[in-house]
Amino acid sequence: MPSSRVVRVRSVRDGVAAGALRAGITRIQAELDVAPSFPPEVEEAAAAAARDPRLPELDRTDLELVTIDPEGSRDLDQALHLERDGDGYVVHYAIADVAAFVAPGDPVDVEANRRGETLYGADSKVPLHPTVLSEDAASLLPDQVRPALLWTVRLRADGGRTDVHVERALVRSRRQLTYVEAQRAIDDGSASESLALLREVGEARIRREAVRGGVSLPLPEQEIDIVGDEWRLEFREQLPVERWNAQLSLLTGFAAADLMLYARVGLLRTLPAPDPRDVQRLHRTARALGIDWPAEQLYPDFVRSLDPSQASHAAMVNACTRLLRGSGYVAFDGETPADPQHAALASEYAHVTAPLRRLGDRYAGEVCLALCAGTEVPDWVRAALPGLPKTLQASASRANTYEGAVLDLVEAGVLRHRVGQEFAGVVVDVDEKDPQRGVVVIQEPAVEARVVSSSPLPLGTDVTVRLTVADVETRKVEFELA
Repeated sequence: MPSSRVVRVRSVRDGVAAGALRAGITRIQAELDVAPSFPPEVEEAAAAAARDPRLPELDRTDLELVTIDPEGSRDLDQALHLERDGDGYVVHYAIADVAAFVAPGDPVDVEANRRGETLYGADSKVPLHPTVLSEDAASLLPDQVRPALLWTVRLRADGGRTDVHVERALVRSRRQLTYVEAQRAIDDGSASESLALLREVGEARIRREAVRGGVSLPLPEQEIDIVGDEWRLEFREQLPVERWNAQLSLLTGFAAADLMLYARVGLLRTLPAPDPRDVQRLHRTARALGIDWPAEQLYPDFVRSLDPSQASHAAMVNACTRLLRGSGYVAFDGETPADPQHAALASEYAHVTAPLRRLGDRYAGEVCLALCAGTEVPDWVRAALPGLPKTLQASASRANTYEGAVLDLVEAGVLRHRVGQEFAGVVVDVDEKDPQRGVVVIQEPAVEARVVSSSPLPLGTDVTVRLTVADVETRKVEFELA
């Protein structure tokens, strides 16, 4: 089933299951006509750009920036430094400057516009830019001087924003931290003053989010252990530092949106208000997973009550992504869009913090640079704006399909030896055209899959289902009502 979860492989050893995973991912890439490799002319242009980037005059290598990312990451878009400012804070957020390496119309730019974004799934990655840039020359790797878009955001003690500015600068990250390392340092008191402030700022921003009525889904990652012929799938608990770190990215996106809306030119990430039918379906899913959701409790408050460290809650958080359906982009130049809001965030919002992995961030970042400098938005940006929403929507759809196919593959692998077994679950959706077909949620393992019956399915009812299909080759999982 389509999902917004990221599936990562914690360990893969040679064996039947590892081979099946890799073969399945290769088939998925062929089906979607995507590939990790790039045409020779794109690789050559990227290598040349890596040797001769366009560097800014401003030097802010004095800032003791650090990055916080999943273990093993090489495409590092963001580095942070925080400091106190009286009763408030100053947030320095450095973002990789892709435009220092990629020129409008060059082979790398053309290919990036074709790809749209990096695709992730299991141990596979189909990058937006050649790795000589995305994982080396343009990446904010530790102890390397890099060109960046340096955002400076001033906050009050309560986390409210008072000022924002972005400019090009040279920066140097001091250290690449994993989430576990960053969390441990903050918890045991060994973190630098800057890193220690991440907790304060992150919590302040989370409190403001709750008051605003927004909600950030703490989407779980599924980790796969593959040993010999065995697949094991489990949820990885999201650490608090991941939520705090995400709040800095959101903070920057809100600031970027405000800049662009004030100037009436830019690119926003949007989401319409949810369909009431989708909210009703989520209530049925909560019941299926044994989670109490009082009728009077608003959706954002319900999400904040979830504990993703519990498998059922993690599955519920993933189910909540159905309210993100309809998300898109809107470009504007000369007048503000009619509906600029991102409903889940309860604010206007823009993607600007991941240009190594998302095409639109480079364009939105250039708009904000020009607005802060008091200069004209570059012609190449203005020329591209009208077509960007369609390009980005297509790439987002492809990414969802890719990640969903990988998840289907993994779930089929996990269940393949359990065909014929019975599971407790609840029917959470019934096909309007064929009431004998629908979707069932199983608590253990926490999966959502197709279910069929010889009679109309009992929507929202506890049922016992039998696993009839778990086919790795076709990535199909199906249950029947027992």
